Amino acid sequence: MRPKILLFFIGIILTICSCRSDFETVASTGDLEFSKDTIYLDTVFSNIGSSTYRLKVYNKSKNDITIPSIKLGKGLSSKYRISVDGMQGTDGKIFNNVDLLAKDSLYIFIETTANSTEANASDFLYTDQIQFDSGENLQNVELVTLIQDAVFLYPKRFTDGTTETLPIGNEKIDGFYLDENDPVNGNELQFTNEKPYVIYGYAAVPSNKTATFEAGTRVHFHANSGLIVANNASININGTLSQTDKLENEVIFEGDRLEPDFSDVPGQWGTIWLTDGSTNNTLNHLTIKNATIGLLIQNNDGTTVSIKNTQIYNSSNYGILAQTAKISGENVVINNAGLASLACTYGGNYSFTHSTFNNNWNSSQQVAVLVSNYILGAVPEVKDLTAATFNNCIIYGSYSNEMSLTKKTGAAFEYQFNNCLIKFDNISNQFTTNPDYQFNTDTAHYNSIILNKEPKFFNVSRNKFNIDETSAAFAKGNSAYLIPLDILGNTRTLPPDLGAYQNKAFPK
Repeated sequence: MRPKILLFFIGIILTICSCRSDFETVASTGDLEFSKDTIYLDTVFSNIGSSTYRLKVYNKSKNDITIPSIKLGKGLSSKYRISVDGMQGTDGKIFNNVDLLAKDSLYIFIETTANSTEANASDFLYTDQIQFDSGENLQNVELVTLIQDAVFLYPKRFTDGTTETLPIGNEKIDGFYLDENDPVNGNELQFTNEKPYVIYGYAAVPSNKTATFEAGTRVHFHANSGLIVANNASININGTLSQTDKLENEVIFEGDRLEPDFSDVPGQWGTIWLTDGSTNNTLNHLTIKNATIGLLIQNNDGTTVSIKNTQIYNSSNYGILAQTAKISGENVVINNAGLASLACTYGGNYSFTHSTFNNNWNSSQQVAVLVSNYILGAVPEVKDLTAATFNNCIIYGSYSNEMSLTKKTGAAFEYQFNNCLIKFDNISNQFTTNPDYQFNTDTAHYNSIILNKEPKFFNVSRNKFNIDETSAAFAKGNSAYLIPLDILGNTRTLPPDLGAYQNKAFPK
């Protein structure tokens, strides 16, 4: 029986020890160490919650300690919220008697939701401190957030709990029509540079109306949001040339996550949708970032969509997806898209001059330029491609073949590439006898093509597509297609360089 009795007492001892939750500590002496002495919570919009930021607190002493208090300097009135190792404390503001073992650490997670009126009037910074202990043992970690005031546009919420929707075919989506006599925002069809705009859901330009964006306008789209230009409606993007890297005169469309970690994340919002029948659309000095489809242009009414000095980056599907559209593009730059940087599909009429199409998406399915005269499953399945003309352009990327021409019989398929640098390695020789890819012998479709030569862009990952004298695109353009100024306003020399950028010193 003795072995069983011994095991019984051991079990009792282990049970007692495991139930004990307290341990001997000494008071903190102000010797805590921190992963950062200041937490910058990046820019947020008024009354929109920030991301969660992390602070690590270290006890590097040999003693288990108790921190008498961890609290926000502004107390319960602070617009910051913290949790300490998963504990919520008093309203996420005040924590008392927090234990920290020797040679151990704890995590503090920080968030904020504040209004611009609560920030400093001079710099729009909202600040506070996390205070550890008090008196002579007091230690602080500073908290800093830039609060931007903004115009918020979103669907109406009705008393029955439903939300305003837009009819799209036989379905409805969360959205609303922009109102030129809105009681709160005034004329919602006139976008100015006074404040940034934040859009929830799809904002639609009503039929027979025009949405105008003045130089320097900033528009931020929430997830699953975008802009729709309806039948007989128009959009005019009136950006102008900027003088600094801040792009102060550019019109910029991007997501509403302002943290640096989201600066290059594709697919954060929906698209700019020029629907069937939209008319007289003009886009100049526009930058589109991190959309699902940068521009979706469908069967406009026969007027040409004018796209000039426009950049589209990091689209999860397409930079531009055009279907039976009519587009004239000058100094257009598109980089990185999950499927195609530029897709001219289901027929249409397209002309691009001095433009740069690159795609470094990590997929063998991506291309920089896709041209077709059909859509599978559509009725009719094919439509006439009356023109797809590329002059003085660069078509490049990380995949072996960055251009795809796909056609079906039963509709026209007219295309021409003049003085273009094209990446098309044809490594497997599967296109050797394809009549659409005879770059050197088919003079009806190809003239002065530079094949598989390095454009030597300055920095693709930073969307810097400048070139210098060592580039294969240097001075290879045809002056017959000259656009006098490049996308940065530099004067093109003769013969001009290919692409949207004229050779000049690289930007910093």
